[in-house]
Amino acid sequence: MRLVMNQPVEKMERPYARRWWALLVLCLSLLIIVMANTALTVAAPDMTEDLGLSSADLQWVIDGYTVPYAALMLLLGAIGDKYSRRGALVLGLVVFGGGAVSGYLAGSATAVIAARAVMGVGAALIMPATLSLLAATFPRAERAKAITLWTATAGLAIAAGPLVAGALLEDHGWSSTFLINVPIAALAIVGAFVLVPPSKADHHDRVDYVGGLLSVVWIGALVYMIIEGPHFGWGAKAIGAAVLAGVGLVAFVLWELRHPRPVLDVRRFTERRFAGSNLAVALFFLAVFGAFYYLTQHLQFVLGYDALDTGLRMLPLAGAVFVGSALTGYLTPRVGMKWTVSAGMVGGTVALALLTRVDAGSSYGDFVVPLVVLGLAIGLALSPCTDAIMGSFPEAELGVGGAVNDTSLELGGSLGIAILGSLLGTSYSDHLADATRGGKLPPSALATAQDSVGAGYAVAQGIGDKAREVAGQAARATDPQQAAQLKAQARQLAQGARQMADAVGSSFSDAVAHTSLVGAVILGAGTVLVALLLPRKEKPAEKPAEQEEREPAGVR
Repeated sequence: MRLVMNQPVEKMERPYARRWWALLVLCLSLLIIVMANTALTVAAPDMTEDLGLSSADLQWVIDGYTVPYAALMLLLGAIGDKYSRRGALVLGLVVFGGGAVSGYLAGSATAVIAARAVMGVGAALIMPATLSLLAATFPRAERAKAITLWTATAGLAIAAGPLVAGALLEDHGWSSTFLINVPIAALAIVGAFVLVPPSKADHHDRVDYVGGLLSVVWIGALVYMIIEGPHFGWGAKAIGAAVLAGVGLVAFVLWELRHPRPVLDVRRFTERRFAGSNLAVALFFLAVFGAFYYLTQHLQFVLGYDALDTGLRMLPLAGAVFVGSALTGYLTPRVGMKWTVSAGMVGGTVALALLTRVDAGSSYGDFVVPLVVLGLAIGLALSPCTDAIMGSFPEAELGVGGAVNDTSLELGGSLGIAILGSLLGTSYSDHLADATRGGKLPPSALATAQDSVGAGYAVAQGIGDKAREVAGQAARATDPQQAAQLKAQARQLAQGARQMADAVGSSFSDAVAHTSLVGAVILGAGTVLVALLLPRKEKPAEKPAEQEEREPAGVR
């Protein structure tokens, strides 16, 4: 047995014998790039305190990863198709690992943002490569099952990120959440050479670099606008990005329609199955990433769980994703993709609707059922959609197919955090202003508390610290009258601290309920649209599965 797998999968006379081990490597690669985002939500408070990050700094620490990740996937997927899909995977892992090391060594906001951007470039190489290698390595008869496991891994990573970050933060600093990626990336690189066969397109046409660069421009500008506008205001930067995204999109579509070998044949979006699947992926991750954004904050700040406990309490979501993914293998062949995906989207809508019941008295038990329902919904909806998207592309364009699927995912996730996150912040700020109206809280302190739920509790803690300071002065006072006055002031401040903490908690809980309602409406409306788009009858297979099993992989 060769130490390095050098035989291209396209030249194999029968399906690759170690393809399930290869899938393990691909899923491991997927795991770290999804965890890179979800782990950061838990590490963010420690990072903010250590580096003195402003809210704008923290936002770009998170989104510095997203912009290059989303913008570059289509072009890099096409390059991987032409030259080497495994090469793209390995190069992406090297770049991602290098960015993780830089993040570990970073000592300023600028350095962390730059490291995250480098990791985003690596992820843009890795993500489409995992799907294209999966599709090239597995016979069509097994591809749906492999994609189900790939999707389940993404769901696991959503919950595993906070869990791993929480475990590391028990004894180490926030930078350890960067460094943990390095040995995993190294293991995946070794596994890629040993277990994953090389693969590339069977034609040697030139890559449509103009179309690829136009895709970078319009997708990058769109993601930048999504981040900048809701969080920092619709000023010149956000409006300029919106104009650039619109012009870039029009130029991209016109160029691709005229090019003989486009980086993406945009005519595919006229196919109901393809368009409906991409819309479902985008809408679902809008809801999932938006909900994840505020649920982790509620568990940490309002319910008071530390980082590790927060990660543990997200595990029902991961387990339910695996169950939902397993159900797709049973349901989709029997009832069809349309009904399986629609059921998953209905489940996601129900999960968000259940979160509208959250209030100041809610405990973790009130979140378990929505988490389980949301996990089941992810498993049900995403695997069939990913399979449909990948099945719409010929073998020569599998990297582009993976990039399209993953771009829909990233755009949906970015929209979810931007739209639902912005709505959450506005709702929390308004509720807090109402809850503290008539009190003696200084306007500057209220403005600080309205910035975020973490800032709100910090203001309450500051009032409590002042109460303890005044109580200490009362204990040391020699004049009985002065001591009595100081004691009364200390009691008043302590009561104000409790009231402020209660106001912050109840305001954020109300904001979670309000945001969940809007999310449920968006996903519910999207469910109807996707159900109308997806065709009732399945697209017939090009060849019988039995015939394909007997053919060499290169002629599929």
